[in-house]
Amino acid sequence: MTKDVKVSFYLKRNETKKDGKSPVMARLSIGKFSETIFSAKMTVPADLWASGRATGKSHTANEINRQLDEIRASALSYYRELSTVRDGVTAEDVKNLLLGMASGQETLLSYFRTHNENFDKRIGVNRKEGSEKGYWFTLNHLTKFLKEKYKLSDIPFSALDRSFIDKFDLYLKIDRRLAPGTIVIYTTRLGTIIGEAITEGIITKNPFAGYEPERPERQQKYLTRKELNKLMTTPLVTSKQYLIRDLFLFSCYTGIPYCDMCKLTDGDISVAEDNVVWIKTFREKTGIDYEIPMLEIPLQILERYRGTATNGRLLPMYPNGELNRALKNIARICGIARRLTWHCGRHTYATEITLSQGVPIETVSRMLGHSQIATTQIYAKITNDKIDEDMKVLEKRIAGKFKFAI
Repeated sequence: MTKDVKVSFYLKRNETKKDGKSPVMARLSIGKFSETIFSAKMTVPADLWASGRATGKSHTANEINRQLDEIRASALSYYRELSTVRDGVTAEDVKNLLLGMASGQETLLSYFRTHNENFDKRIGVNRKEGSEKGYWFTLNHLTKFLKEKYKLSDIPFSALDRSFIDKFDLYLKIDRRLAPGTIVIYTTRLGTIIGEAITEGIITKNPFAGYEPERPERQQKYLTRKELNKLMTTPLVTSKQYLIRDLFLFSCYTGIPYCDMCKLTDGDISVAEDNVVWIKTFREKTGIDYEIPMLEIPLQILERYRGTATNGRLLPMYPNGELNRALKNIARICGIARRLTWHCGRHTYATEITLSQGVPIETVSRMLGHSQIATTQIYAKITNDKIDEDMKVLEKRIAGKFKFAI
């Protein structure tokens, strides 16, 4: 009977990753009329692949072929086991056993939990500490949602549809009273999990199709020139407040975020032939290189605190939470009526210091260390002052050039 069972493998070359590896897909057929396709849950170097197997005698090739043979042998074994107890065994039946699906169904929370556990193992390798929290928070909300609204401890992927997504969104909004921005984060995390399940062939229809979460109204996150002037000229109370103000101003005039300011050293500073001082390093978050010519104010700040930081760092930084708490008090003293956080400095540099002064967005994107212009456009806010200045320049240029005929 096993002669009717065939297992072959091929690569999804349209999903080849940057490291040159492609996902392996398996095609399982039983007889002429029962066939299914599923992910083999492995990726292989595309240049080693030929005719459904890895070529060569390298350790990598041997290991790949061993795993493929193991999948094929398991498929035959499961088919024999099922055939002894009933007739009409289908390729889908064998696939379900191969993938370890409970009752033939992969479940959402189980899959989500496995994803999170694997994600945690990558912290410090290719994932930042803290980035896993959003996935665990989302899983916790999903668990409560299923228990309260469906009386279920889990749900199969095949049961997910647009209605489920809409109800989860409403649950987060009404029952959990979460803000729109937080809901966007959680639904995005859930969308990532479902996207991975689609890639693995567990689910074919995307329940998020047509879903659009309510997005919070964007608030101004940059300081205006008047606010910057208040920050730079208002007397403060303690020397620590002056230090934190100066560190924040350094971010405002360079666009460098907190985590990258913490790691700045003399090795990141270089002087060009025209005596312009540059910061040349890479983003801690993305690993992307960036280069920033230093303006006079950040140069003065570097000189003011030279030698005061430890471990060869340029600036004596405090923990981010402590800085943000101090900024609230500084904003109150300076009469700045907005919620001041450290990331406002990066927005201020992008908007008020560069874009509003006519620096091209392509240049700003490079200095901010963005890989895409679209990311920079999030920061791009044209201020009323900028519009007013541009129109005055335009008025001078066209003065006397256009006249009424009558």
